[in-house]
Amino acid sequence: MMVDVVTYFGFTGKGSSDDGRERLITTAISPTYAKQILDLQAAGATEEDLHPLVDEAYLTEWGARAKGLRADFTYVRSISFRS
Repeated sequence: MMVDVVTYFGFTGKGSSDDGRERLITTAISPTYAKQILDLQAAGATEEDLHPLVDEAYLTEWGARAKGLRADFTYVRSISFRS
């Protein structure tokens, strides 16, 4: 599964000074996160409900990077999922 997101966000955390701006993010989603997204969608979740999950998954590269880094999607213009 792939996700394409156009969102506004910046980074905060030790050593970061990346100001917020609109960004296009395209990334693969691991099977674990894909299952969570599909389960949430099946339970009636809205796209807005999925923003925190996609945010976490992208920024931590599925838990492999960015320890201590925080960024929040404060505005999502569009989000789409594809296989």
